[in-house]
Amino acid sequence: MSKFSMFMKENKKVKENAKFAATNSLCDSEGKPLMWELRHISSKENEAIRDSCIVETAVAGKSGAVRSKLKTGLYVQKLIAASVAFPDLYDAELQDSYGAKTPEELLMALVDDPGEYNRLAEFVQHFQGFDLSLDEKVEQAKN
Repeated sequence: MSKFSMFMKENKKVKENAKFAATNSLCDSEGKPLMWELRHISSKENEAIRDSCIVETAVAGKSGAVRSKLKTGLYVQKLIAASVAFPDLYDAELQDSYGAKTPEELLMALVDDPGEYNRLAEFVQHFQGFDLSLDEKVEQAKN
């Protein structure tokens, strides 16, 4: 038996999907909010999402100096979209129904109430293993 046997892939726990009622605007025939299914994303997927949300900005007063900045709102939007397993935000018919061109645009159209969107964002961040929301981390960094 290898000293690493417990680290082998077959011993890794399978992460279960979660259900969440993202909006009260979309209901079933009984008037209950539709349940969305959320999946865990990998660290590699998260890194790709994060990297796609970084912009370079010029540093005021320092010629040629740039600073990397994470566009937090865009990152959260892409994180949520990547986490949604159902409904399929990539479905062309569903996107066309809302006039959306991307999964992120469709997400914003489906969950168009700011309070509901914020609750969904917090749920997804905790579900993905982040202890604090990005907004909380930004506030902590400011203080």
